[in-house]
This record gives sequence, C-alpha cells and structure tokens, in this order.
Amino acid sequence: MLSHGSCSVIISRAASLEYPDEKWQAMLQSLVNQKYIQIQKIFVLELQPKVTAYVGAEEHVTETIAITTIRCPHYGIGLDLAREHLATDFALWIHSPQAPVILKESACFTFGMAFLRDPQAGLAYSDYTVISPNGIQERQLLEYHRGRVRDNLDLGVVFALKTSIFQKIMLPKNLQYAAWYDVRLQMSEHAEIKHIGNRFAGSLYQVEKMAQGHNVFDYLQDDQMKQMEMETVLSQHLARIGAYLPPDFGHHPIVPSASPKPKAISIIIPVYRRPEFIGTAIESALQQTLPDIEIIVVVNGGADDPTAQVVKEYMENGAKYQANAPQVHLIVTDINNIGLCLNLGLLKSTAQYYLQLDSDDRLKPYAAAMVFETFQQNPNLGMVIGSYEVWEKRSDGTLFRRQDIPVVKHEEWTRSNGRNNLLRINGAGAPRAYNIQVVQELGWFSINDEPYAKNYGEDYDMVLKISEQYAIARIWEPIYEVVRHSGSTDHSIDQATIDRNDNAKDMMRWTAIERRKKLLSCH
Repeated sequence: MLSHGSCSVIISRAASLEYPDEKWQAMLQSLVNQKYIQIQKIFVLELQPKVTAYVGAEEHVTETIAITTIRCPHYGIGLDLAREHLATDFALWIHSPQAPVILKESACFTFGMAFLRDPQAGLAYSDYTVISPNGIQERQLLEYHRGRVRDNLDLGVVFALKTSIFQKIMLPKNLQYAAWYDVRLQMSEHAEIKHIGNRFAGSLYQVEKMAQGHNVFDYLQDDQMKQMEMETVLSQHLARIGAYLPPDFGHHPIVPSASPKPKAISIIIPVYRRPEFIGTAIESALQQTLPDIEIIVVVNGGADDPTAQVVKEYMENGAKYQANAPQVHLIVTDINNIGLCLNLGLLKSTAQYYLQLDSDDRLKPYAAAMVFETFQQNPNLGMVIGSYEVWEKRSDGTLFRRQDIPVVKHEEWTRSNGRNNLLRINGAGAPRAYNIQVVQELGWFSINDEPYAKNYGEDYDMVLKISEQYAIARIWEPIYEVVRHSGSTDHSIDQATIDRNDNAKDMMRWTAIERRKKLLSCH
C-alpha cells in the first residue's frame, strides 16, 4: 500500500510572480495536505536569468516537509540539481511558473498508483481543471503515442517522473524555452507515458490562469531563439530514435512523363456550400499573370449546392465568362470529402503542376508565375511552398489585411532541416504546389481512409510523404491571402475540434516517423 511510500516535488517558479503570495502559499498547502503518501522534500526552481545556479537555504513548511530553493538561470540546470537529491521512487514536477496550481488531496497517490500498476511507465500526466475569467473548464487530454512530437502538445502542467528513468536522460541545462519539451521526448524514448483521465470530478489538479483563445498564429510571436531550441530538441530526438532525415537524404530525381502536358498549372479549388466566397477565389485565379493555366472547381455539396451556380457564371455562356481568360471547369460530387475532391481535380487536370487555392482565400496575381518559375529552375522538385498574408472579412463583406500578423513564411522550413521541423509544427505554409506525377506515385491524397482524418490534414500528410523522398523549394514573399472569417477552419475553434485536428496530424506524424525509420534502415 502506498500509504507508506513517499515522493518528491519539483516546482518551477518565476522570479516575480504575476499572482499574489497567498495563492503561492495555497499551492504549497495543497502539497502539505496530500493523503496516503508522504512528500519527502519540495524543490523550488526559481528562475533567475542573471545568476549562476546555486542551492538556497532550506525552509520547513511542516515538521515533515522541507523546501529547497534552487535559483537558476534555466530550469534545466535546476532540474539537474534537484535530481541529484532525489531519494524517492518518483518526483512530481509542477511546471507552471506563472499560474498557481492546486492539487487534489489524493493527486500524488494517484500518480504513484499509475507507476505501481504499470512498471513500464516512466512519465504520467493527467486531465486537469482550468479556472479562468471564462469560467471552469475540465481539460481532458489526448492519449500519448509516439507521433505526438509537436512542441505545443498539451499534457498539462503537473507530471510524475519515475526517478529510475528520469536519471537516465541528459537534462537540457542551457535551454531557456524547451526544457519540458526535451524532458518529455527523452522520457518517451526510455519508457511508456501514461495518461490519467477524467470523466467527471476526476481531475487531479486545477490551474488558475488568464483566459486565452486558440490562435494558430501564436508561434509567429515567439522569440526566434525559442523556435531554434525547439528545432534542436526535436532533431536530436529524431536522431536518437532513427528517424532524422539529413539534408538531401533520399531526394529522388523525377523522370518526366513521356506525354507532355498542355498546361503549366491547374488551380484546383475544392468547395462545400460557399457561394458567397467562391467568386472572389475564382477571380483571383483568373487574374494570374501566367496565361498557361486552368481552373478546376470541385463542388462537393451535390447537385443542390448553390456554389455550382456561381461557378457556372464564369464558364461559357455565363454572365462573367471571359473568352480570352483561363478556362474554368466544374466538377460536382455529392460526397463532402476534400481528398476525394483533390483527386477528382487531378484526374481532370491537363497540367504538370497543381496549385492549391481554398475557396475562401485568394492568390496574388503573380502566384502561379512564381510557382512555375521555381519548378522550372529545378525539375526534380516534388513541390513548392509559398508564403501568405492573413486577411479578415468584415461584417459588411469587405476585406482588410491583418497588420498585427506578419507574413506567414514558416521560416523553420529551411532547406537543411525543414522536413524534420515539419513534424513539430502543425502547418507547412501556403500556397502549396505539387508535381502531379509525384502525388500520383505516392498514392494520391487521403480520402478519409486514414486514422482520425476527417476532412482535415490530407495535404499535410502529402507534404510529409513528399518531403521524405523529394526536394521542396520555398517562395519567401507572400503570394497568397488567407481570409479569416467566422466559418474558416482556423477561426474561433472549439477545443473538441482542436483535439480532433491534432489527433489527425499526430497520427500522420507517427506514420511518417515509422516510414522514415524504414527508409533510413534500408539506406
């Protein structure tokens, strides 16, 4: 029975707290109140960027628990010092420097029981409760697997680390931002990671923090050093597990088709019931400076989808038809399946390359020309990825450029390490342009026949596959305009949708990691 067991606690603490001291004392008191297990010692890692790490004086909270303050320039250094003094089977790490955490009285015991039940487990995390100005939310987390290597994965802020496994890893002593990311990936290499779930009133702790909405562009505000640290941590992890692809590894030459294609580029637009947007998208395609293109719109709402009638206005006999403009083709399917739409468009295409255009976005007039020129400069490119601006639609229908969001370049997608970085970032940039022959050789786009994929991530999956075997080029100036509105896929997303989307891409990452291992083992 764990009533005779013990654990240690490590707390990450900012030098200057943004919450009152009584909440800090309440956090410590929640540790004193733990039942069925004894807390032997508490280590407080106090971040002091300008000092050299040293161990501060011990203070007694009660007769049985002592606090050791470790002032450190980086949490990795503090973790290493605390680890040297661990004399318990596991340690609880509360990594919430600027938000108070209150543990349930049985939390430590529950974490310990997870290790008792599963000897293969080395790290445990749990569902938790968020207290914010928006109210109380039960945060139910995703189950861990080997594909969850993205750097924004939410595993909460309280983690149980089995000491025997924790002592095996190399701690990230000089990382300012990525200490937890590194610890989590290294622990996953040595042991299983366990999730303690909650259905009702079963969260192990609560976190009090300011309300914060989901923003897919948050990472753009990150310090460049943070992005570089995350890149280094992931690259080292991939190398250790045999899934790191060195620069130029496995890049295949492309043997051109014996039958030349009459068109340079097909702009394919999948769309479901968006008659109010499709005209703007088509007009941006018609305004391309590259004349040798075709536009293929795939309406997937069936015969009664009003979008089709708008598209027909741009076709022969339509009110907006232009005889000297690129031809607009219409395909109608009654299955709302984006991958299926893309494959139908590719089968219709008479071009060598496919250029992405979402139905609510716009291409810059020179987009197709720059993409085609980039392909021509290197015929062995599997794809070209551009950069984009973020625009927003007002309630009156007018559009304006979001000046607070810089041009989205995905600068982590470097020639040397972009395909490895892709595994930790949810996006690959836009617009994406593909060599159609390569897409066909790699098995076409997923049609929701992959685990968790539900009209989401089929293009991300294809980028992963192409990056493993072909060179990919980048265009760094904006050639695309992403238009955000109340119905767009990255605007006002609820947590269930975020989790569903993350599940899809994380499964694609897992599959990609296994593909990479096979490619490298056969080399």
